[in-house]
Amino acid sequence: MKHNVIASHKVIGTIISIIVFIILFKYLAVQIGDTTENATLAPAWLSLVTAIFGPISGAVTAFIGHATSDALVNSTTATVWWTWTIADSLFGLFIGLITRRLAIFIGELTTRKLVLFNIWQLLANIVVWLIIAPLGDHWVYNLSLVESMKEGALIVLVNTLVIAIIGTMLFKIYQHFAVN
Repeated sequence: MKHNVIASHKVIGTIISIIVFIILFKYLAVQIGDTTENATLAPAWLSLVTAIFGPISGAVTAFIGHATSDALVNSTTATVWWTWTIADSLFGLFIGLITRRLAIFIGELTTRKLVLFNIWQLLANIVVWLIIAPLGDHWVYNLSLVESMKEGALIVLVNTLVIAIIGTMLFKIYQHFAVN
C-alpha cells in the first residue's frame, strides 16, 4: 500500500511540475541579448523536481514541458524543436541521476553535497547543450554546427548559473521545510 501512495505522489508531483515548468519556461523567460535564446528559471525548478521525485519524473517534466512550451510559442505552426526537447529531457534525466547518487535530501544538505551537485550539473549542461543538442540540430535540421554550439555554450552558461544560484536556494528552502 505504501508503494502505491508514493507512486501516486510522484505522478501528481510530476503533473504539477510540468505545469510549473511550462509557466517558467514560456511566460517567465527573458531573452538573452539579440539571440533567440531565453534565460528562464525552469532549469532550477527541474533540479528541485528531480531531487524530490527522481530522474524519470525529471525527464518527463522536461520533455512534456519543453514540447508544450515550443508548441505554445509557435502556436500558428505548432513547431516543436525536437532536438532541444529531447536534449532537455536527457538533462532532466541526468540531473535526476546526479541528485539520486548524491542523496541530496537524505540526511543533512551539506555544502559538500551542493558543491558536488553543481560540478555535476555543469558537466551535464556541457554534455547536453554542447554535444547532444548541437549534433542533433546539425544532423536533423542541417544547421551549422558552429552556430548550434554557440547557442549551446550560451545555454550552458545561463543554465549553470541559474541552477547554481536559484536551484541551490530551492534545495535549501525545500530541505528547511521538509525537515521542520
